[in-house]
Amino acid sequence: MILLQSPSRFLLQILSNRVQNLDKAVELDNHWVEFDDVRYHIQVSMKNSRLLLLSVSLPTPPAETIFVGGLPFGAIEAIKAAYGLLVKILDPPRDGFNLTMKLDLSKFPPDEEYKNTLLVKLASVREVVLGAPLRLVLKHLSLRTVAPDIDRLIALVHRPKESFFLVPQAEKVIVMFPMRFNDSIDIVLATSFLQEFVEARRTPGLNNAPSCLWSPSPPRELKGAPEEALSANAGFVTFVIFPRHVEGKKLDRTVWSLLTFHAYVSYHVKCSEGFMHTRMRRRVESLIEVVSSFVDS
Repeated sequence: MILLQSPSRFLLQILSNRVQNLDKAVELDNHWVEFDDVRYHIQVSMKNSRLLLLSVSLPTPPAETIFVGGLPFGAIEAIKAAYGLLVKILDPPRDGFNLTMKLDLSKFPPDEEYKNTLLVKLASVREVVLGAPLRLVLKHLSLRTVAPDIDRLIALVHRPKESFFLVPQAEKVIVMFPMRFNDSIDIVLATSFLQEFVEARRTPGLNNAPSCLWSPSPPRELKGAPEEALSANAGFVTFVIFPRHVEGKKLDRTVWSLLTFHAYVSYHVKCSEGFMHTRMRRRVESLIEVVSSFVDS
């Protein structure tokens, strides 16, 4: 099974190329879209090719999520903590985007290893921004506390007009995903995949992984959530995260895995569908060959 990588490969490629070729004056104006409708825009002017503008558009948030100034709560603090003086947040951002940052590429450190670490972190801006509220909750979990002034039930955006939910507690955080798919075949495959996913968690080698449950109806912890947010046609997946799952470097991996869980499932559903289509075509081709041999004889 494949796990999606946090850094945007295209963004990392552009940033690395510019940092390595600062003396070459170029003009860039690149737009692209990645999974779950996260859009990027990079601009570099010939007048000052050492300055780069990076704009990011996030998935449209549903009504139950909390956005502050067009960003998930805690995002500004997370950006400052991740990038420090390397970036400047422009207010307001470019039209059509939630965030615009100005990068001075000449300020990158000379040390190659540290420079590459910063480039990867910049290319992971999606995780830094969208994952800020989740990271805040899980950091408090590692300390066995609950963030002050936080709701009992938190909704976080992860796809256009779709959210997943957290129930933060001092000893655990319950994470719940309403699973929705548009295609009828995808619904059937996803339901089967998720049930097998839960069963796989029970294997002896995965004893330390977060516990995982699937149910066709909303878990009782979602009582009070908006009715439209609970319209899941492939059931509900629940993870229980304990402090041991967010210790040290595990925190980054846990944040990204949860943030992209629906995309992870969607990818494997499409792979399964493609595999079955390939098998069906091969079967049909073999039957045609058999029929043709009888006709020829």
